[in-house]
Amino acid sequence: MRLGPYTLSSNLFLSPLAGYTNLAMRLTVRELGGLGWATTDLVNARSLLERNPGALRLVATNAADRPLAIQLFGSVPEEMRDAAVVCESLGVQAVDINMGCPVKKVVKVGGGSAMMTELAKTAALVRGMVAAVKIPVTAKMRLGWDDDNLTAPDLARVLEEAGVAAVFVHGRTRAQGFAGTVNLAGIRAVVQAVKAIPVIGNGDITTPEAAKHMLDQTGCAGVSVGRGAFYDPWIFRRTDHLLRTGELLPEPDFAERVRVLRRHFGRYVEFYGEGPGAKFFRKVAPWYAKRFGPARPFKQRITSITSVADFEAALAELTEWRRQFCDEGGALLPKFQPGQMVASFMRDPDDPGLQREAIPVPKGPVDVW
Repeated sequence: MRLGPYTLSSNLFLSPLAGYTNLAMRLTVRELGGLGWATTDLVNARSLLERNPGALRLVATNAADRPLAIQLFGSVPEEMRDAAVVCESLGVQAVDINMGCPVKKVVKVGGGSAMMTELAKTAALVRGMVAAVKIPVTAKMRLGWDDDNLTAPDLARVLEEAGVAAVFVHGRTRAQGFAGTVNLAGIRAVVQAVKAIPVIGNGDITTPEAAKHMLDQTGCAGVSVGRGAFYDPWIFRRTDHLLRTGELLPEPDFAERVRVLRRHFGRYVEFYGEGPGAKFFRKVAPWYAKRFGPARPFKQRITSITSVADFEAALAELTEWRRQFCDEGGALLPKFQPGQMVASFMRDPDDPGLQREAIPVPKGPVDVW
């Protein structure tokens, strides 16, 4: 897999997810293996130019966080151009333009999905960014504003001519938000619309099998995982292994899940400080718990932690409480396995035999998507 001048270790990407894909998350996923490329949370171009503390926190990175793209949103050509220059000065490998975010506060200023409705204006903005930096410029889009305006293929052609190095496509429209299932035929149409640049598919990637299915059905060069990476941080390692060998690795056991959960929490504390880190992690820990099996007391307890001591106490209580659901060796009894407890599934319309677990939208900046 190549993106611009870079040869990647895999064709698997971590999608931006506002409020979640911070440095702590990216480092944790990278450490588990299989990830080829990551992108920051979306950053307001004007805020970055003003050196807003919040914007600077979003683009915080280090040497282990490579390769990395910073995702910008905005609609003022001069601001987007100058913000791209700032990104390049920070040493990242690429700048990504958000053309897919459906959130009102982004769209109302002409950013996100609104950029898909004015192709000529968007192309001019992109050309200015491409000319201003030496690193690749990429774009993340949806299939269109709604089912009557599926502009992604036309926009992809325009962007390729304007000089973008790759296109990321979420297989839903702005009107859909995260409802329904991903439109693989729509992604395939974008793949067929461009001449040479890679198209990376996104949407409903919750298992390694779903990633392979998208690659097989659309012809896209890679897949980008968002919510699925919070549900299963090991998805990149397991997907990479499946694509390389055809073998599906088993899911990690409880001990491994707790180890990574603790590692992720520790990075939150390092990045934000103990109090704020514990508070922010309240919305992250329940995602790990979705694969713990029985964990209701933990989910309730973890949403009120204020310190490292609180976090460790919650884990200790969970470990003791779950013994009643385990055999003598500490493994969950079959009827309590997470896979048996998930009631909500999505079927792929292109492959009725393929089931994917439905993942809710995380609480936080994106719950209105």
